[in-house]
Amino acid sequence: MQADFFKYQAKTTQFAAGFEVEKAEGSYIYGKDGRKYLDFVAGVSANTLGHSHPKIVEAIKTQAEKYLHVMVYGEYAQEMPVKLCKLLAEATPEPLEVTYLVNSGAEAIDGSLKLAKRYTGREEIISFKNSYHGNTHGALSVSGNEYHKREFRPLLPLVSFIEFNDVKDLEKITEKTACVILETIQGAAGFLVPENDYLKKLKARCEEVGALLILDEIQPGFGRTGKLFAFEHYGIVPDILVMGKGMGGGVPVGAFMSSRKIMETLSHSPKLGHITTFGGNPLIAAASYATLKEVLESGLMDEVEKKEQLFRELLVHPKIKNINGRGLMLAVNLGSPEYTLKVAKRCMEKGLVVFWQLYRNEYMRISPPLTLSLEEIREGCRIILEVLNED
Repeated sequence: MQADFFKYQAKTTQFAAGFEVEKAEGSYIYGKDGRKYLDFVAGVSANTLGHSHPKIVEAIKTQAEKYLHVMVYGEYAQEMPVKLCKLLAEATPEPLEVTYLVNSGAEAIDGSLKLAKRYTGREEIISFKNSYHGNTHGALSVSGNEYHKREFRPLLPLVSFIEFNDVKDLEKITEKTACVILETIQGAAGFLVPENDYLKKLKARCEEVGALLILDEIQPGFGRTGKLFAFEHYGIVPDILVMGKGMGGGVPVGAFMSSRKIMETLSHSPKLGHITTFGGNPLIAAASYATLKEVLESGLMDEVEKKEQLFRELLVHPKIKNINGRGLMLAVNLGSPEYTLKVAKRCMEKGLVVFWQLYRNEYMRISPPLTLSLEEIREGCRIILEVLNED
């Protein structure tokens, strides 16, 4: 299978691992080599409830026996998409009340940008340096790393970038600004968190000039920080909320959410302001509903802070410079990209899956399932420390 993988399947890099997967269950991925691997990455924050969670699998099976795709998004009332959107509205603060379901986080970013421009009638977009929002043309346009963008220009015009956590830069948000888009916790930059009431100051500036605030919660959403969404830690509510990754518990999904007043503008002048054939797919919605319901009802979010503290207590070593992040999205600074890649490879050899941050390769990613046990945290950290002690 590995030979066919390299021969027939397009690659994202020239250095794909080609690891052959047999099955995955709970906190473990099982390889065709007969070994099991403890997963500290969760499909890059996607497997919120671990692998093949029984409630998600059962929800998919139940829906598959009823019907799959029947009509393009937004035309027919289908039980699972409706239940998912209703539960999201009940679980989030006002004025968030209406959800547009799409196929991925990147598509949700594109849809949110269109919504902001349509609602405000403005053209300027402000994003953040070192931000990452996805790889469609729109999402790439508002991502803040030129190395990943330059070969694909021209991108969207009238996009400018400011510094995360820099209050002085807020003056650049003006009456010409349609929206400001940012990750509540900057992901690819090394899980950087907002400081000194930055989000409150940003929200106040947006309200002052009439710009919409879009928060990208594609990574921190669905309980990863101990709240359903990370913005709940910081005393604000965005005008538009973007979600994806962990929303589906292992299936491809995305969504953007706003007030009814704002969202209605996509339905006219022109109609079909955004349209997606498979958005709101009932099979995907069933998995997403099961994921959301379990996150809300299981008590898993109450355990996130305790698990974070255990990681921080165990991962103390002279080769660890610092640990960024919040909850179960932690970035461990190992000093250099080369050493981080070496550590990740050695951890894999010892049965632990870790990864690195897209822009800051010196940071090792830890974003495990919320269902990870304390015993599994100890075992994975033991492997990391063992590797760090090797040379």
